[in-house]
This record gives sequence, structure tokens and C-alpha cells, in this order.
Amino acid sequence: MDIIGLIAKYDRAVPRYTSYPTAPHFSTAIDGGVYARWLRALPEGAALSLYLHVPFCASLCRFCACHTTVVNRPEPLLLYGATLMAEIDLVADRIGGSRTVRHIHWGGGTPTRLPAETMLAVMRRLRARFDVAPDAEIAVEIDPRTLGDDSLAALAAMGTNRVSLGVQDFDPRVQDAINRHQSLALTEDCAARLRSAGIDAINLDLIYGLPYQTTSGVIGTAEQALGVKPSRAAVFGYAHVPWMKKHQALIPDASLPGTVERFAQRQAIEDTFLAHGYAAIGLDHFARPDDALAQAAVGSRLRRNFQGYTTDAAPVLLGLGASSIGALPRGYVQNHPGVPAWRDAIRDGVLPIARGVALTDADRARRAVIEQIMCHFTANPAAIAADSGADPAELADAEPALRGLEADGLVERDGNRITVTGRGRPFVRAVAAAFDSYLARGVARHSAAV
Repeated sequence: MDIIGLIAKYDRAVPRYTSYPTAPHFSTAIDGGVYARWLRALPEGAALSLYLHVPFCASLCRFCACHTTVVNRPEPLLLYGATLMAEIDLVADRIGGSRTVRHIHWGGGTPTRLPAETMLAVMRRLRARFDVAPDAEIAVEIDPRTLGDDSLAALAAMGTNRVSLGVQDFDPRVQDAINRHQSLALTEDCAARLRSAGIDAINLDLIYGLPYQTTSGVIGTAEQALGVKPSRAAVFGYAHVPWMKKHQALIPDASLPGTVERFAQRQAIEDTFLAHGYAAIGLDHFARPDDALAQAAVGSRLRRNFQGYTTDAAPVLLGLGASSIGALPRGYVQNHPGVPAWRDAIRDGVLPIARGVALTDADRARRAVIEQIMCHFTANPAAIAADSGADPAELADAEPALRGLEADGLVERDGNRITVTGRGRPFVRAVAAAFDSYLARGVARHSAAV
């Protein structure tokens, strides 16, 4: 089967697999009371990671699928910061004792929409309630268009040592269509300011599949982005989900590239980064060979969580802020997505959980198989199931899909081991989906696999 035939067959709606089970399968049966029990049950020596969600931006980008809103008054931002600190206290009180934190990730939205003093106060509260390791990674997502000098100084004072700069695309026509105007010069200046403040690890976020993008255009954006000398780059396919994010309906369907063109754009960006010496990491990340992410991939230590590919090996990820998702040994929890409901729960002294899912042994086995496939393109499902306490026969429902993937040359099998071929790597989400027992239940809509 040629590549066009493969795209036609496998470009279907499947999750990005930053968790398993995925968020659409969370249930309201998991609430703050369940979360409190899970927190109290954490092993004494368990390392933690923290994710803080700040759902505010200065303007709305039409491509965005994040939980965020436009706020330009200080009052909601100050109130959000105070509530975030109250949530930190609630969670730390339920855990009890001290736990070591090795990763802190601020996401959004645009975290630096919070006033600089508020960000500093939140970080002080984190350090007061948790044992933040001296070498902890402290990462912040940044909109280069709005980074003021006060926020820059706060980032340095917080101990920030990695940032992600949103770029998406440098083509003015594409920027007009997605309502995000950002020049290369502005991006370069932002990176230079960050480096002068001592923050040298800079990630860039690019997107393909946006309105009016072309293969030659995304090559141009990638080459310009490489001039910023990023440590890493994340290159995501645009997820057009106007049934979930109504503002995406402002992007005309006719302006979007077709599936074959999207595939060509993805491949062209990959070829450009590889030609400049970057290593391909999993499905959609690239890193310099000396970066910790590339080294983790070489050493089979690469992990995948809600931020994508990561070096974070902590068994516990605590989500803080409206809509944040946490991952614990016993399952997943998600905070109320709306700021008012999240704030009201915390004001009442209640952990602000809206929904979640408790993991079975079979879920843990499937999650581990999917993560291995997404990170390392290979897995031994039978061995993983045995290690997870599950019956390997519970994963047998993947067999029909695996036979088809093997016949199409996307995977190879050696005994119980499955390996994604070079031909199959762009379709790795479809390979992972073979082990997703929730997908056939049809309660969720996802973005296209390619």
C-alpha cells in the first residue's frame, strides 16, 4: 500500500495519548473525597511533579484548544493567584509530611498574565509546602508577544530554568487566519532577553495543518525557528475541533490543508530539523543531541504526560488550577474546568475535583504499553501485563488491529515484542490505539491521527 493509501486508512480520530484512559472517559464518580484518600495513600518517599494551569491570555488565538479566556483586568488575576495558593495548601495538607518535587510546569493560557509579584508569591508557597529539589526543572510556557520586563525578572527570581515559546507559524497570511501576529524579530528578541536573564533552555512550539499553510511555508517557518537556536521543539498537528472550541469555527474548513498535505508538512518539518542535527523524539518533538530529552530517548528513559514528551519520571503529577489534571498511582483526577466552580470549591475547603478515573490492573498494563509505543516505538505487551498484575490475555483484543498494522508494514513482531517500523512511525497513534479498550465505546471525538 502506498503512502496515500496508508493515510486514507489510518488518518482517523484517535487520542494523542498523553494519558490512558484519556480524559473523555473520566467520570464524576471520582470527586474530592476520593482524591483526598489517594493523596493520603501516597508512599512516603514518592517524588512529585506539579502542573499549574493559568487560564488567561491577552487575546484569543483561533487555533487554540486550551482552557483559557481573555482577561486584561488585574482583579481576576489577583484573585486567581490567591485561590491557587489556597489550593496548594489544601493539597499539601491532605498529603501530610514533606515530599520532594522534581518538576514544576506552569501552563495555560499564558502563565505570565499573572502579575509578577503573584507568580513569585505562588512559587514561594510551593517552596514552603513542598521540598522543591535544588535541581528541579521549573518550566514556564510563554507568549513572546506579552513578556514584560517585570515578568522576566520574576521568572529569573523563581528559578525558572526552561521556557516554551509559542511560535506556531511565521507566515503573515497564516497569522492573520489564526489571529496571532508574531514576527521572527520579536521571537528572537524574547529569546535573547530570556538568555540574558540566565534562562538558556528554550523550547519552541510549532504547528502544522493550520489554515493556508503549505509545505514550502512550514519549511520556511522551521528554518526561521532554527535561527532562534532552541534546545527543543514541539511540532503538533493542528486539532480542528470546533464542536469543542466554538471559536475555531472562525477558521473556514476550506482554508485547511487536506490530509495528504498535512502529512507532507509534518514530514517536511521533520526533515528540516534532522538536517540541522536535531534528534527526533517520539512522534512530534525534536531536541539537540546534548539536551536531556534526547539523552532520555537514547537511554530508554523517555516518558509521556500531559505536557507531551518529558524526562519527568515522578510517579505522581499533581494538577493545580482550573481544569488541571493530576496523575496518581490509583488514577487520574481533573479539577473543575470553569474558574468559578474551581474557586468556590477551594473557598469551601473542598478539593476542586470535577471528575476522574480509578485505574484497574488492565488499565495500568494498557497505559504502560501505549506509553512504550509512543515513546520508544516498541513494547512487549505480555511482559508489561505480567508486571502490572494483569492477565496478558486481557490485551488480546489488540490482535486484529495488530495483524492489519503488520500486513501494512507499520509494525513488526518478534514473539511477544511489537516494534513500529520506520514506515509506521508517523502512524504511531494508530498503533497505540490498538490497545485502547475505551476507544470503541464511542463517547468521545478526537483529532485526526496524522
